[in-house]
Amino acid sequence: MDRSFDRRTPRLVLPALIALALATPALAADVPQDGDAVKQAVHPGCDHLDAKACVQLAIDAMGGSERLAGIHSESYEAIGHTVLAEQSYRQQPFITSYERDKVTVDLDQQRIARDVHLTWPESDPHGADVDVTLVATPRGGVYRGKQGDSPAQLADIDDAKDTLELGPERLLLHAMAAADLHYAPSQWLRATPHSAVEFSWDGVPVTVLLNAYNHLPDALERTRTFKDFWYAWGDVDQRIYFDNWHVVQGVVFPTNRVDRRNGVWFASTQLLDPAFNLPMDAKTFAMDAAVAAKSMQSPGWNRQFSDKKRVELAPGIELYQGSWNTTLIRQDDGIVLLEAPISSSYVQGVLAKVHGEYPGVPIKAVLTTSDSWPHMAGVRQAVAEGLPVYVLDLNKPLLDKLVSAPHRLQPDELQAHPRAPRWTVVGDHLELGKGTNRVVLYPLRGASTERQYMVYFPQQKLLYASDTLVLNADHTLYDPDLMYEVTQAVAREHLQVDTVYAMHEGPTPWEQVRHLVEQAMMPTVAGKSTG
Repeated sequence: MDRSFDRRTPRLVLPALIALALATPALAADVPQDGDAVKQAVHPGCDHLDAKACVQLAIDAMGGSERLAGIHSESYEAIGHTVLAEQSYRQQPFITSYERDKVTVDLDQQRIARDVHLTWPESDPHGADVDVTLVATPRGGVYRGKQGDSPAQLADIDDAKDTLELGPERLLLHAMAAADLHYAPSQWLRATPHSAVEFSWDGVPVTVLLNAYNHLPDALERTRTFKDFWYAWGDVDQRIYFDNWHVVQGVVFPTNRVDRRNGVWFASTQLLDPAFNLPMDAKTFAMDAAVAAKSMQSPGWNRQFSDKKRVELAPGIELYQGSWNTTLIRQDDGIVLLEAPISSSYVQGVLAKVHGEYPGVPIKAVLTTSDSWPHMAGVRQAVAEGLPVYVLDLNKPLLDKLVSAPHRLQPDELQAHPRAPRWTVVGDHLELGKGTNRVVLYPLRGASTERQYMVYFPQQKLLYASDTLVLNADHTLYDPDLMYEVTQAVAREHLQVDTVYAMHEGPTPWEQVRHLVEQAMMPTVAGKSTG
């Protein structure tokens, strides 16, 4: 009997598999995608109801207005991950950071405390885990440390505001109270029809998608600007999914939040053991008010260029050091700008410096050597001014998206005066200019440096190594694999190098760097580097 079954299996199963394979494309085509318009009903699950009545159904589904309004505070642990879309060496699939947090939220006093344990994948050995405490309100925040409080970043304050104001505990109550609450076009979400209601919050339209069958708020949508690395993309379309619903003290509560930005699955957070209205200690939220105020004074990523740290690498080659380094190269027929980082405002300052130092001399090229968003955010300003930009072949699709990204909410010059980019694509070594300060561009092509190119000054035996060289405080290499790949590229191209520098490091003797690479490559002893 068993042998008979085995012999028959190919004849019975194979036709079924073929039929399924042939049917799959048609089935997939019939499944509505998230965001598709619902054409079968105007307001699924809320037909013949106005927007307020539809929201009331959602409030009732979560436990009712009284229970939601009765949530004054909450405590939970959170475990989650974030894709490092701005840091990943090879773009998708992205490398990922991880967090395990303990969170206390005071909704009445509008404050949040978060003990963060972060695992960062790009750290040096034995340095991946970072612990920090954030205390924040919508008016400012601090990081607590052994040396006292330091100002929080604007992005963390925005995250705190989202938790306090647009979390599922308060979202529907704010919608119900909004003077401009109205219906938006209905959408499909997870192949389920949803009514959509919209209201303004903090000057931005917020859309809430309500499940047609159970009336729960499955997602919120908005288009906004960000103060983290997503600032480079201007108007970002965000959808936050709510899922994994649990009954918590009589409230039907989503314990999973998934953040999708411009089509990228950016972050996912799972809440563990949420509890409402537990006793709170005021010390949990203690912070230095003066330091917290400084957090709101930060310019964020709208940095200004400074010429205070100027280093002449050679006659006509000037390095301006800062958190992001920029180099001006004087050639016989014009100026080459090496890197357009951080922001349009920063590059405006760099270009003003060029025009002040070299009046009447044209800018013949802008070199952008890396795909990290902070490293290339200023390219939009270079494009707005009609300058030729040299881009690595692998980075061109990303840069095409960057310069076409809408910036209507906070217009920059390219948004105000659109123009097409003038790309020169670097796919192999490429010589730029003649004479003493000519440069040659070389793609690196390593596993970690695949989307970077280096710039070599033959006459000076000087090498710009893009975003690969950083010296730690103890004079070791941060991420030695990056400089290892640079040494491989130098050997491959038969370059003679005396000095090397990079986006975040000043001029350094090549022999010193080679020695540090050799140390990092030595065998380990008892789990520790012999270097």
